[in-house]
Formats: sequence, structure tokens, C-alpha cells
Amino acid sequence: MSPLFYLLAAMTLGGAVAAMTLRNPVHCALCLVVTFVGLAGVFLGLGAEFLGLAQVLVYVGAVAILLVFVLLLTRSEDGETPSRWQEGWRWGAAGGVAVTLVLVAVVLRPGLAVREVPAERPGVVDLGEALMTDYVLPLQVVGVLLTASMIGAAIIALRPRGGGAGRRDGRDG
Repeated sequence: MSPLFYLLAAMTLGGAVAAMTLRNPVHCALCLVVTFVGLAGVFLGLGAEFLGLAQVLVYVGAVAILLVFVLLLTRSEDGETPSRWQEGWRWGAAGGVAVTLVLVAVVLRPGLAVREVPAERPGVVDLGEALMTDYVLPLQVVGVLLTASMIGAAIIALRPRGGGAGRRDGRDG
């Protein structure tokens, strides 16, 4: 394995641990971006260009939108949330270590068969051509639905708290 893989793996794991342990929601979201970029690098290193690019476009973009909604919906003065550590965190950590050890033992076991991947497979260009020719209408419908849901979520998030049915200044009429 190359040093680049180890760097990307460390970046991915470090970002994931930081996203779980930091208290500021903005910092957590940014660490999640680091995790997803590291995973995209691993996918690109394995030759899975579509998965790597989809990882960046979908998940990193989704985290950017998540960050906007976290800022809109939490409205915290100091930007920090209370710690969520509970008494059972040790059991969760022990379970995570156990699963990791089992996975490492399976991967490092001698005699693990590696299959050759056939060279003739659809690529990113083929997918793009299919989306822009055969599936234009479904792609546009999904885009309109996502836009409508974003506008609706922004309206809900920007609505003043208090549940009043009147205007923003408190006067009816």
C-alpha cells in the first residue's frame, strides 16, 4: 500500500473522530467534510472514479447544505452544544475496537483471494451521456423537487419563533 493511502486513511479517521468529539456544530460539519474528502481520495486511488467524484459532489455538497441548516436551526448564542457523552460510551468504544480488530484480522488473513476487475465497464462519461440523453426528464424533475424542498426548509427555518399567526411585527391586518 502506498503512503498516499495511509495519509488518506489517517485523514479520514481523524476527521471522523473529530466530528464525533467536537462540541461546536460548525467544526463538526467541517470535520465531516474532511472525512468525506479523504474517502473520495481512497476511492480515486482504487480506480473508482465515479464513486470518488460522487463522494465529493454529493456528500461534501450535502455537508455544506447541512452546515447552513445547522446554523439556521440551532441559533445558539455561543455556537456550542452541550456534550453528549453518557455513561455507556465505554461500551460503544469497546464495541468499535472489537469490530475493528475483527475486520483487520479478516483482511490480513493469509490466502485472501483478490479478483481481477474486468476492464470493460461503464465509466463516468457513459453515465453523463445517459443522464443528458435518455434520462433528462427524470433528472430535471429531481432538480425541481430538491429546489422546492430547499425553499420550503428555508421558509420554515426563517419563520419567527413563538407560533404567532400574525405578521412579524405582531400586528394583525
